[in-house]
Amino acid sequence: MENRIFLLSAVKGFMVNAIVQELTEEGFSVKIIPLDMKEINALKEETGIYLLYLDQAEGIDKELVFLKDLIEEKEPAFCAIGKSDDFDMLHRFIPEDRITAHYSRPVNVKELAASLKEVTLKEAERAAKKRILVVDDDGTMLWTIKNWLSGKFQVFMVNSGLAAIQFLVKNQVDLILLDYEMPVTTGPQVLTMLRSESGTSSIPVMFLTVKNDAESVKKVLSLHPEGYLLKTMPPAELIASIEKFFEKK
Repeated sequence: MENRIFLLSAVKGFMVNAIVQELTEEGFSVKIIPLDMKEINALKEETGIYLLYLDQAEGIDKELVFLKDLIEEKEPAFCAIGKSDDFDMLHRFIPEDRITAHYSRPVNVKELAASLKEVTLKEAERAAKKRILVVDDDGTMLWTIKNWLSGKFQVFMVNSGLAAIQFLVKNQVDLILLDYEMPVTTGPQVLTMLRSESGTSSIPVMFLTVKNDAESVKKVLSLHPEGYLLKTMPPAELIASIEKFFEKK
């Protein structure tokens, strides 16, 4: 994985320059990104570690909301530099569990560089994992499956068929876990749309369902998915089923 750092900061000064210099000397490619929605949006086309330097707690709410949405979409490694009050403010926008590392300001740039090397290695390990998109209108089920699978796979979540289509326009995955019964656009309808587009027609799809009676299973399999998984499966069984699928592939 390329050692790319996107240093997001609303200010420029001695500390920001010192961070850039140290990271560059340690072999990182560092690009300073102004804390501006247009500049942040441009990161959609980039890959690397996000490093937010917080030295301004006022007037950046919109930018942090925009950054939160980008982080949820792309799930990059996201680190933050700041003081205790800065982190309290940041956590109002970005959940603490989505922040890879916190660094207290004023930061020791050598310790920062060493820590970011570890983050880079972990990101390389994560990037090697298979990518799974979970599509379900039930938020609790989404997070439950994500928590079960995240140790073995990269897991992305969307809560509707339309959101899945939009996600797949810009992102590649190795498997889709698709809820069979959803409002507005059902799982079978989503699968039909995926199969009709050249960019998504070859992505393997497994249905998620709560029904395992013969008639329901027959309906599911008539759509020729790669398989189906019961939502009531124990976590270990669910993981084993997915691993078995990838082994066959």
